Amino acid sequence: MDSIVKKIKDLKERRKAVILVHNYQPPEIQDIADFLGDSLGLSQKAAQTDAEVIVFCGVHFMAETASILSPKKVVLVPEITAGCPMANMINAEKLRKLKGEHPGAVVVAYVNTTAEVKAESDVCCTSANAVKIVNSLDTKKIIFIPDKYLGQYVASQTGKEIIFWEGYCPIHIKILADDVGKAKREHLEAEVIVHPECTPDVIALADKVLSTSGMCNYAQKTKSKEMIIGTEIGIIYRLQKENKDKKFYPVSKHAVCENMKKNSLEKVLWSLEEMKYEVKVEEKTRRKAKRAIDKMLQYSRVD
Repeated sequence: MDSIVKKIKDLKERRKAVILVHNYQPPEIQDIADFLGDSLGLSQKAAQTDAEVIVFCGVHFMAETASILSPKKVVLVPEITAGCPMANMINAEKLRKLKGEHPGAVVVAYVNTTAEVKAESDVCCTSANAVKIVNSLDTKKIIFIPDKYLGQYVASQTGKEIIFWEGYCPIHIKILADDVGKAKREHLEAEVIVHPECTPDVIALADKVLSTSGMCNYAQKTKSKEMIIGTEIGIIYRLQKENKDKKFYPVSKHAVCENMKKNSLEKVLWSLEEMKYEVKVEEKTRRKAKRAIDKMLQYSRVD
């Protein structure tokens, strides 16, 4: 493994590449990251570098976002079949039909969507800023896509009337309220922290509802020494590595995203050797999608 890591580092320098790694990736992939985090934050960091090549260890829509923000850089994914089932639950045609049924509604697209869906949307959001974005909108009708559970959480926090798309994360719905109850009985002193993609009954049992980056930041600041984590289990490795004096327990060991686990060190090496698989967003789509992301950044700066 050490020889593969060395080859990756050597090739990375030769290619002037940067390696982006999502919090849900396998431990050995997290360990080679130049930047480790959530999807949008990673793309933003890469855009600020002088790297010529971006290797995105995540799923396909994340690489698209990197291409949207860094059109002059080559964006590669080590595994082209690593997709996001939730992002694939809606496409541009379905969104246009939904917009036609609700004229005048503002479309808020979770970043967990394809570039073509972002291009059909008015503003993007992340799980960290979704509540702030929706609160910033001066409108009565909001279409929220694609995650109905994140949308329901946002509605509960904002009081806004929201039209939901029937999408969901197949991983987060495997986290059950019964699992939370069992974990709390086993770890009486632990705080419960869950992702807003979880179902409402799980969220109701949580002490904190946070994005993956929010979980990482909170874990470092809290005085709690034990935390029960309700999201894809890949994040436990990072949390434990960064907080050696604390203990982290997954709510459910079944919360595993197979797509996130498709990457390997060998595939990262092959990606850099062969410069594949490239993800490139067509310019017209890119410009429209970037407007929705830019609008999100504008709203998220509003106090």
